[in-house]
Amino acid sequence: MVAVVTLGVTLLTGGSAHAADTERTYNVWQWNVAGWKMNDGSTTNGMVDAAAASILNRDADFAAFNELCWNQYKALQEKLLQNGWVSAGTSFARFAAIRNGGESHDDEACNGEPYGVAIFSRRDLGIAEKYDLPQYTPKVVYKLLCAPLADLGRMRFCTTHITSKNSDINGSPINEQQLNAVQEHLEDLYNAGNTVIIAGDFNARPHLIRLNDWYSPSVNGPNNHNNTGAYRELDDLDPVCPGVGETTVLGIGNETPCGQPPKIDMIFVRESLIAGAYSADALGQGTGCGGGGCSDHRVLTGTVTVRIRA
Repeated sequence: MVAVVTLGVTLLTGGSAHAADTERTYNVWQWNVAGWKMNDGSTTNGMVDAAAASILNRDADFAAFNELCWNQYKALQEKLLQNGWVSAGTSFARFAAIRNGGESHDDEACNGEPYGVAIFSRRDLGIAEKYDLPQYTPKVVYKLLCAPLADLGRMRFCTTHITSKNSDINGSPINEQQLNAVQEHLEDLYNAGNTVIIAGDFNARPHLIRLNDWYSPSVNGPNNHNNTGAYRELDDLDPVCPGVGETTVLGIGNETPCGQPPKIDMIFVRESLIAGAYSADALGQGTGCGGGGCSDHRVLTGTVTVRIRA
């Protein structure tokens, strides 16, 4: 279900608007495709076709992928070019390996090719920024991947995949360390004058304490409270579960606060840079991939108008 909210920039704190600022509306698309776990690294079992078709059908400007094999990344580039999705140029995709040659617990993953996260843009991207996140094992380096638009350098699109591990490493849970590292990088980008949209698998339910310093206090309510952060998540006013949004991953079981399977895939934008209506919707998991579902995650889409500072 889609909920739409409009925020006027004059009502927001921080990042005062100026006459020379640019406002742009973007359609954002996010999917953890389980590229190895459920698709065996295949480019022909239907997952690549389903992803490309959904990006086209949703008229996405940006697309983010988690758990993607390198060969699937290359196949998606080719498929999107063939179908005319790219509006300008051919340098529209970026990839960051979480592991070269496999997944964290499977040395055969992706048939020995890199495995990681990727972003795609309808318009050409500039030089990518790839930030290493705190590690829990030498074999795996989770990443924050960002890139600016080539023709609008203060507009950046990012993705990340936070580990599901919560082991204490040097005194604090590794998933919290990774979330904090991502937030620090986003703050640096914001303080340098950039507008950032980030989409990814955060492996955290919106109401958990470790996201309190992400969500803005304006989100506070019965389902998600004690927030002190600066961001809105594009599904945070969905009536299915206000403050949380719709389920994005199935097969884990229902939980509080709304008695639904969890939401862990998210699209965040800094509240002070939202310049108009925003909305989001959790779609399906894809079908017809080797005779079954394409992923254990649902596609998440969102639309937001942002202010890009002069």
